[in-house]
Amino acid sequence: MTYLRRAIKYFIQTCLLLAIIIGILMLSGMVSKDISVAFTHGWKSVWWILAIFAVMALVYPFFGYQKRMIRVNGDPALAREGIAEALKIRGYVLESDADGVLKFHLSSPVNRAFRFWEDTVTLTPVLGGWEAEGLSRDLVRVVSSIEYYFRNRESD
Repeated sequence: MTYLRRAIKYFIQTCLLLAIIIGILMLSGMVSKDISVAFTHGWKSVWWILAIFAVMALVYPFFGYQKRMIRVNGDPALAREGIAEALKIRGYVLESDADGVLKFHLSSPVNRAFRFWEDTVTLTPVLGGWEAEGLSRDLVRVVSSIEYYFRNRESD
């Protein structure tokens, strides 16, 4: 269900972006307001574009979301405070802490809206550290921030 929800949100997001760009071009007079003139094959081209966006949206969740391992030594209960602090610096707030699973989301409503509220980073304690799941582009920053926080804490 999460996969389908993400695909639908990505499809809507790309369609809205295209509609805004084409709308601006039409309103500025750079492109004809008549669809049959603006596109080579008229409405048939629009349907082909939407079909391509649908295929992209179905593939995107496979590559746009991932899981990564975070190596943190020690008790997971003690690491929670450090993780929360490291993510607070990155602009995340704790959404929930149920059964040891930590869920964070962006604190900025504007950033959340641009991501269609698909900004959640989930941290699950596993043997040897934590497993982080979320958007690929955000996950790289989150994981490096947590590892940096604990590396500096251990060296002090």
